[in-house]
Amino acid sequence: MDRPSGKLAVLALGFLVLAVALPASAGSVEDNYRLHCVQCHGGKGNGEGINNTYGGLSVGPRNHTDPAEMSKLTDDEIRRAILEGGDAVNKSELMPRWDKTLTANEVDELVAYLRKLCKCKGPN
Repeated sequence: MDRPSGKLAVLALGFLVLAVALPASAGSVEDNYRLHCVQCHGGKGNGEGINNTYGGLSVGPRNHTDPAEMSKLTDDEIRRAILEGGDAVNKSELMPRWDKTLTANEVDELVAYLRKLCKCKGPN
């Protein structure tokens, strides 16, 4: 007789193996943005992610689509925010640092992606 608890244990073990086998990054830059950024910055990059639905954060997520705001930032400042977290750039301490999660190439791709979202360049 098959016991349900045995099937559940096998299923749970399968999920555990799958979770360990999945990479920390998603692959494409769009996938990485969806995986790591949209919860706060929103699917459109406008700062209206699910974690900011009620505007209850003391420092709101940056609107990546705002050319006036984003053009004030150098690529190095954006890179630092991604690598070291929001606290490092006087933004929300709730933004985690991604230096242990994303590769240097993935961070560079995200910087370029943010420039695409804002349709702007940073200061020279």
